[in-house]
Amino acid sequence: MTTTTAPMFPRPVAHRGLHNRAAGVIENSASAFEAAIARGFAIECDLQLTSDGIPVIFHDPDRKRLQGVEGLVADATAAEVTGTPLLDSSTNDRPQTFTEFLAQVNGRALLQVELKHQRDIANTQLLARAAAEALKTYEGPVTVESFDPRLITLVRQFGFTGPRGIITYDYAPDGWHKDLPEEQRFILRHLLHWHETQFDFISCAQDALELPAIKFWRALGKPVTGWTIRSAVEAEAARPHIDQIVFEGFDPDA
Repeated sequence: MTTTTAPMFPRPVAHRGLHNRAAGVIENSASAFEAAIARGFAIECDLQLTSDGIPVIFHDPDRKRLQGVEGLVADATAAEVTGTPLLDSSTNDRPQTFTEFLAQVNGRALLQVELKHQRDIANTQLLARAAAEALKTYEGPVTVESFDPRLITLVRQFGFTGPRGIITYDYAPDGWHKDLPEEQRFILRHLLHWHETQFDFISCAQDALELPAIKFWRALGKPVTGWTIRSAVEAEAARPHIDQIVFEGFDPDA
């Protein structure tokens, strides 16, 4: 029987903000976040680490797709990343530092902050520490999540006391993490890192919601958000298996 708890995610979560590139509102931009706040949606965003150890709101490890610049975020300074406009932004939006983003939102929306995988353990520790430090004085509702179990373990060790989630999917041999050894993919697919992470929620790909581990932990009361939902039809199909959607490209309130 599913344990009944107060909802951790009471409103749909706008994936990288309420963005629409065709209209000049770019993912993970101040404009996208403001649009989500205006509609009363929660916000999912991504956190990368720059070469000078500053967390910035940015999804990709490289800058080409979003800024038209060659090179990795990890090899650029925060000034370089935040000083370059996002491609196709109608308002000349630039990426924000994490502290700038928190100041913008200022408690007006629930946050689902993804800590992105880093290239080595030193940067992994730096990102977790920097995120935890920035959140110590933030007073709004916030959750932290990652594909990397180490990041959600470390962010707790560095002082973050809010809900922490593991992001997962089916870890198929030809998936995003195909270079990982099968044993490691097995551990991640079945959430066998629980003894270390003790996650508070799960964020799962919509095509992996019926994995045994997802069903098991949801039955024990762990909330599940499903990503990335791109239509009302997908939302309806996912609804029996999740507690909230992480969406883009349509209006879930329509």
